[in-house]
Amino acid sequence: MLLRPFSSVCRLPLNTRYPPSFNHRYSHFRHMTTRTSLTLPSGSKLEIPVGLYINNELVAASDNQTFETRIPATGEKLLDVQHATAEDVDKAVKAARKAFKTTWGNTIHATERAALLNKFADLIERDLEKLAIVESINGGKGIRMAKEVDIPDSVACLRYYAGLADKGHGQSINSFGTDKFVYTLHQPIGVCGQIIPWNYPIQMWAWKVAPALAAGCTIVMKPSELTPLTALMLNELAIEAGFPPGVVNTLPGLGATTGDAISRHMEIDKIAFTGSVLTGRKISKAAADSNLKKVTLELGGKSPIVVFASADLEDAAEWVATAIWFNSGQDCTAGSRLYIEEPIYDKFLEVLKTKADSVAIGLPEDDKTSFGPLISKLQQEKVLGFIKSGKDQGARLITGGSNWDGSPNGYYVQPTIFADTTPGMKIVQEEIFGPVIAASRFTSETQAIDLANSTVYGLGAAVFTNDSKQAMRVSAAIDSGTVWVNHYMMVHNGVPFGGFKQSGTGRELGTYGLSEYQEVKAVHHNLAIKPTWPL
Repeated sequence: MLLRPFSSVCRLPLNTRYPPSFNHRYSHFRHMTTRTSLTLPSGSKLEIPVGLYINNELVAASDNQTFETRIPATGEKLLDVQHATAEDVDKAVKAARKAFKTTWGNTIHATERAALLNKFADLIERDLEKLAIVESINGGKGIRMAKEVDIPDSVACLRYYAGLADKGHGQSINSFGTDKFVYTLHQPIGVCGQIIPWNYPIQMWAWKVAPALAAGCTIVMKPSELTPLTALMLNELAIEAGFPPGVVNTLPGLGATTGDAISRHMEIDKIAFTGSVLTGRKISKAAADSNLKKVTLELGGKSPIVVFASADLEDAAEWVATAIWFNSGQDCTAGSRLYIEEPIYDKFLEVLKTKADSVAIGLPEDDKTSFGPLISKLQQEKVLGFIKSGKDQGARLITGGSNWDGSPNGYYVQPTIFADTTPGMKIVQEEIFGPVIAASRFTSETQAIDLANSTVYGLGAAVFTNDSKQAMRVSAAIDSGTVWVNHYMMVHNGVPFGGFKQSGTGRELGTYGLSEYQEVKAVHHNLAIKPTWPL
C-alpha cells in the first residue's frame, strides 16, 4: 500500500484524457481444480495457476473451497481461486521448515542463492508481457504502468538482493587482547510468513521475497485475495528457476482465515506485512499471542506535501499530481494532504486543477491509460464516502468527486481536489487510499511543520522550496520515514523504506531490508581466561 519504487525511470505523463473503449471483455472458459485458462482481450488464451503452491507442487485447498476475483475495470467476475485453510498453512510451514534445515538456510552457499535470484529475475523478464497482462486485468492497473514500472522494478529488486546475498558479513570485535576472540554471525531467521497487499502485487512480492531469499529464509506467502494471480505465476517461475521444494510456498486466501493462521503459527519465525494499520495491529497481537515471532509492518499513510512560495509552481504542481493520482491514489505514500503557502495558494490550486482535468483516465488495457479503476466496489464506496464527508464538513470541492462515465460499472473515482480544509476533517486525518487530495494554506514555516506532523501517520512527505536551508530544516523536522525534496515517490531498491508512528515498524529495501531477515549471533572464543570467582 505504498507508492511503489522507480528504479531509474519513472514519470508516467498524467496528461490527455482518452475516450473509453467498450470492446474489452475477459473471461474464464474452463475452470479446473488448480488451473484456469483466460481468454485475453487479444483473443489469445493463457493458462494460469489458481491453486496453492506447497513444496513446489500446485495443489487444491484441503477442503477444495474457493473465492472469486473480479475485474476492477468492469465489475465482472474474473475467476475462482483455491482458498488455503489452516491445515494448508501447516503443510506449507512444514515444507518450509524442512527446506530451511536441509536445502536452504545455512546449508547452501550464498553465491548459489544469488545465482538462483538472478535466474528468477531472468524468467520474470522473459514473461514480462503475460505477467503485465494478468496484473492489469486482476488489479485494474494500466498495462503500460505494469510493463514499464512495476515489473522492471521488481526484477531490479531481485537483482539488487542477489548482489547482497553473499555479503551478510558480521564483525570481529578485537577488544579483549589475548584473552579471547569475539565475532558475530548474521544468520537467516528461518521460516517467514509474508502477507502482501493488492495495490502493487508483483512489486510487493519482490520487496518481501527478494531479501528473505537472499538472507537464506524460506517463505510462506499470502497474496491479497483481491489480486492473487501474479503471485501464483511468480511461484511457478521460482520453481522453474530451480529453487528447492519448500523454499517458496504461496497460499491464496482471506486474511481472517489464511492470514490469521500464518500469523499465529508456532513454527513461523517472522511475519512481514504490508497493509492497513488495523490489520497490522491484529497481526502483531496474533504473533505475540503465539510464539512472539518477529514482525515488520509497512502500514498506512497520510502523507503531507508542503509547497512554499519560492517553489517552481508548475513543476511542483506536476509532482503533486503524480503524488496523489499515480496508481489512482491507491498508495500508502500518496500525497493526500497539501499545504500551500498563502501567497501562491489560489494560483497553485488553479494549476493543480488543470492537471486533474487532464489525467489519462481509461481502461487498463489501453497503453495510454495512466489512471485506472480502484480495486473493488467496496473501495470505491469507501472513497466516495470520504468525498461525501468532505462536502458535509465544509471543504470546497474543486474538481472530481464521482465515478468515470467511460465505464459505469467499473470501480472508478475521478481525480478529486478539496480546498479550504481544516485539521479536524475526516479527509485530512484518515487514510482514504484513493485519488483525493485535501488542500489548505499556511503562513509560516513553523505552522507548515506543525500541520505536516498533525496525524498519527509518518510514512512519506515532501517539501517544495528553492531555499536549500529551508529544505534542510523542514525535511529534518517532519516526522516521516521518507521525505522527498522538490520531487515525489522516487524510491530505490538500495534505499531503506518504512514508517514513523503508526505507519509501521522495521524497514524494507537496502541493506536495512536484508537485516530484517537475519539474526545476529555473538560468538566468544576463550583463549586464556580462567574463572576468577569461587563457586
